[in-house]
Amino acid sequence: MAAAAAALVGTATGCRPMDTGAAAPSGGTRTPGSASAASAAGAAGQPAGPGGACVFVKPDGAQKFGHTGWGFRVTGTDRWEYGAVENPSNALYTPPGGDIGAWHAQGSYARMLSDMSRDAHYPGTSSHPYSRYRCTASPAGDVAAARAMIRTVESRGFLVGIDPATGELSSRDCLDATYDVLKAYRARHLTPAYRTEIPNVWVETLVLWTDEKLTPR
Repeated sequence: MAAAAAALVGTATGCRPMDTGAAAPSGGTRTPGSASAASAAGAAGQPAGPGGACVFVKPDGAQKFGHTGWGFRVTGTDRWEYGAVENPSNALYTPPGGDIGAWHAQGSYARMLSDMSRDAHYPGTSSHPYSRYRCTASPAGDVAAARAMIRTVESRGFLVGIDPATGELSSRDCLDATYDVLKAYRARHLTPAYRTEIPNVWVETLVLWTDEKLTPR
């Protein structure tokens, strides 16, 4: 139990912004891998096929535990939806409906990479921006289910530790948000994210996804 609790605290730390001396904005919703993984990507780096999913990573955030965000392709289009739970309060628990720094946006693949590389939708909250991303192609994707999960993620609050409602050890953090949205989308090769998972550890399990650096653009 002690080990699990320590892992959960690490996950929470990974979902916390690092202090840069800048005031955080108000919360709320705002609208080189393996050969097999590389072959799934399009010429411009965009996953081939009508669907696709990406995980964005701040590997150096909060004592190197990491932080994640998500993106998925609107099936059959060149549009992507992407977002994250940033947890600006640093609290281990925020009740449902509270400000957890949840946001999401929509744009082209290039716009998504640009926004994530600059923390464009939640600026001034981290000294370690998203600097890595992993993507996978998909023959399809359940966009409606993913959008419904986004609404769930943004309203369910934040938790790492003991759930006041059940008295059980659990989590509803940045990694849970990323995994739950992409699972609802039915992203391929998505490995389970257990409730005691540390973001940087989980990211390494995405062995069939591309693996690229993300620099401000």
